[in-house]
Amino acid sequence: MPRTKSDLAKNVVVIAILTTFALSTVAPLVWMVFTSFKPLQEVESGSILPKVWRHDNYGEVFKQVPFARYYMNSVFVAAWVTFLTCMTSAMAAYAFARLEWKGRDALFRLYLATMMIPGVVTMIPNYTLMVKLHMLDSYTGLIIPSAFGAFGTFLLRQFMLTIPKALDEAATIDGAGHWSVFIDVVLPLARPGLIALAIFTFLGNYGSFYWPLILVKSESLRTLPIGIMYFDGNYGQQTNLLMAASLMSLLPPILLFLIGQKYLVKGTAFGAVKG
Repeated sequence: MPRTKSDLAKNVVVIAILTTFALSTVAPLVWMVFTSFKPLQEVESGSILPKVWRHDNYGEVFKQVPFARYYMNSVFVAAWVTFLTCMTSAMAAYAFARLEWKGRDALFRLYLATMMIPGVVTMIPNYTLMVKLHMLDSYTGLIIPSAFGAFGTFLLRQFMLTIPKALDEAATIDGAGHWSVFIDVVLPLARPGLIALAIFTFLGNYGSFYWPLILVKSESLRTLPIGIMYFDGNYGQQTNLLMAASLMSLLPPILLFLIGQKYLVKGTAFGAVKG
């Protein structure tokens, strides 16, 4: 059926609106990239492209602050939180999705209810607990409170519900126990969901700000968001160096998202099939 002029006009309007939104989203990133190569005197000039390209701005960041240490701390903490979250969520999801026991569904609904509690509400109790356990200003204190949550269990449970239970029964007939079924049957088939959860968890904890801010006192334990905040406050308004540091901190999440994009789509799509 041939398109009318009104249809073409609507398409043009829609494309124009979407293009405007896309440009408004990309514009801050473009400004950040170009500003990171400018001398400090050019930052307020109003020009987008730098007149003098300063590639050593990136090296200057590492000279003024222990930026590599901040990088390592963020990746280390986020990686451990991701590993523990995936491990505990997978085991809990298996219990909720594949095992039959009294009160299972009621407990799962109660577990899901914890997702409605804002993180700021649990921050003070978590801090008090860290004080009593002597975990202040430590990697353990940064990792443990963030390593457990209902979202991962919910996501993996929904994914595991799509796996036919006949596979469990066949493995049980062959003599496999619950642990063997979990490790050898369910986990391999739930890999897209696990990868999606790992990406979500890593991205969420890599940029965590408030919990490291109140827990960490030592400079050697600062993560990237905290290190960049102190860098901006203690070394003057060096916008060009701040943009260079911010751009470098964005690289791991962007690369992780690009690499795991198909798993994100597949994991979330399969997890939404069955309730």
